[in-house]
Amino acid sequence: MQQSICEATTRTTLRRMGYNSRRPHWVPLISTTNRKKRLQFAQAHQNWTVEDWKNVAWSDESRFLLRHSDGRVRIWRKQNENMDPLCLVTTVQAGGGGVMVWGMFSWHTLGPLVPIGHCLNATAYLSIVSDHVHPFMTTMYPSSDGYFQ
Repeated sequence: MQQSICEATTRTTLRRMGYNSRRPHWVPLISTTNRKKRLQFAQAHQNWTVEDWKNVAWSDESRFLLRHSDGRVRIWRKQNENMDPLCLVTTVQAGGGGVMVWGMFSWHTLGPLVPIGHCLNATAYLSIVSDHVHPFMTTMYPSSDGYFQ
């Protein structure tokens, strides 16, 4: 194993074996627990109609980065391995400087977009719920029984 081979020979050999140099898919880093919860949610709601989904409002917080990095990465994989965990590059939220916002939307309209100048802890989240979620829901769904999840 003391011999070295040139880069071109390595590339040619890998191609003959069915591999191609490609950029990996970037996917969010999701824990095993959250992956199971997402699957349970999808299975519980797989038979919902469009009318069912019209009665749902979604909310989430997100950080938008203000600096750019292309993060160019290349991997060797076969054509059918594009979603193989070994061929993916995970991403995490809030990888650097930026602005954090909380927002809400429904089938019918966009809700408020709230800038968050600090960490979104339980106290800050409850404040958003009382100041923004409840008014939005009572306006959009006045006949609702007030159940929020």
